[in-house]
Amino acid sequence: MQNSQEHLDPTAELTLDVVKQKAVKGALTLTGRTFFFQIINRVGDLLLTIFLGVSQYGIFWMVSSVVNFFAYFSDIGLAAALIQKKEQVTDEELKVTFTIQQILVLSLVLLLFLISPLLRTYYHLSQEGVWLLYALGISFFLSSLKTIPSVLLERRLNFAKLIIPQIAEVVVFNLIAVYLAWRGMGVTSFTIAVVGRGMVGLVVMYALQPWRPGFSFSFSSAKGLFRFGVPYQLNTFLAVFKDDGVNIVLGGLLGPMAMGLLGWAQRWAFAPLRFFMDQVIKVTFPAYSRMQDDKEELSRAVSRSIFFVTFLVFPSLIGLVLLAPELTMIIPKYEKWQPALIALSLFSINSAWAAVTTPLTNLMNAIGKIKTTFKLMIMWTGLTWAVVPVLASLYGVNGAAAGSAIVGTSSIVAIFVIMKQIRINLVESVGIPIVGSLIMGIALFGLKPVLPVSLPVVLVLVFVGVVVYFGTVLLLGGPSVTADFRKAYYALRKK
Repeated sequence: MQNSQEHLDPTAELTLDVVKQKAVKGALTLTGRTFFFQIINRVGDLLLTIFLGVSQYGIFWMVSSVVNFFAYFSDIGLAAALIQKKEQVTDEELKVTFTIQQILVLSLVLLLFLISPLLRTYYHLSQEGVWLLYALGISFFLSSLKTIPSVLLERRLNFAKLIIPQIAEVVVFNLIAVYLAWRGMGVTSFTIAVVGRGMVGLVVMYALQPWRPGFSFSFSSAKGLFRFGVPYQLNTFLAVFKDDGVNIVLGGLLGPMAMGLLGWAQRWAFAPLRFFMDQVIKVTFPAYSRMQDDKEELSRAVSRSIFFVTFLVFPSLIGLVLLAPELTMIIPKYEKWQPALIALSLFSINSAWAAVTTPLTNLMNAIGKIKTTFKLMIMWTGLTWAVVPVLASLYGVNGAAAGSAIVGTSSIVAIFVIMKQIRINLVESVGIPIVGSLIMGIALFGLKPVLPVSLPVVLVLVFVGVVVYFGTVLLLGGPSVTADFRKAYYALRKK
């Protein structure tokens, strides 16, 4: 094996030891800091779903899906190509990427504005909904201007700075949206909040990572970036087509009220992934890219990252599903979301599978195995379009959620395919968190019927669940889990 102090590549910016240290510390730092703004996000969601009607929330969900679908075409994978590139990126490559992206973004925003009358008719949008569509388009443009500074921070694995604009955006969006919703401004609350979020995020990003925007084009530079970027973006397109594309169809099929329930269930079921997994993915993509020549290091790194994600996501999902009925009775004006509880449970199945497969597909992308993930995305996309709209038309919100659970369960195919290329220790990475979460779930399920429904009781159940889960994991994992906790602690302390 090569000396870990040496560069993985003569032109690489970081050594393997530095990459590993930054990856561990980055994941922990991002998770810790993101935990703060995700709490703000979830509290904001909670308050918005109290102050807004189900159909108003559904309009935001539908219009956001349309804009997210358009946003896919704004990058064609060039930013990911810059991050994945083993060699140092040049100023020309940065400017070429910026130029191509801005041409695409401005074209897409113009197209979005032009087809707004058709979207208004399809979704039966009020003028408030149309203004929200325009605001999301403007926010999409502002977000595109942050791409290059973000790439520069990610290549240096400087996630401590990268998280600051996100915190600023989350705080501004939720403060504006919740306040205006409380004042009865309905969908307009989102309209003003998304523009405010975009402007603040742009200013903070450039303050932290200055970069003078410039326009340039070089066929050779573009060709080199397209070689990785286009296949990567094809995978992203399939993911967008699978999720936001289906939501666009479901919006016209089910209407704002049902989409509000569907959006609420999906948002909360995937909240644990947003809390914990997204930060690991952001850190490990550039880290895996630097490690791609060392299969043994990659195997260990991905096994530990999956454990880190499932260790946090699995118990969160089981606790959420078990305690959600009580919460809808305790929280004021929250009984309107009770029809979405079954959908919440079904979406949680998909979320649990994603906690395992997303780090694996992220690994494949980072080491350049784009064709593997592309084939898997074709499978998931085909299943989604074959199952979800049909079940939604037959059984409404619960049918759509059941379709999502079926698609998620097909991820077992992805696990077998990827494990043929990279050895993963799934017994420790997935098995221990599953057993610990199930034992915790049994304990909560047994306690719930004998206790009254109240906020103090829910807090007691959460405490009991945490104690049972951590105790079980430590008992099953023994020294290896303790060693991981110790490494994480020292990684956070190390400067």
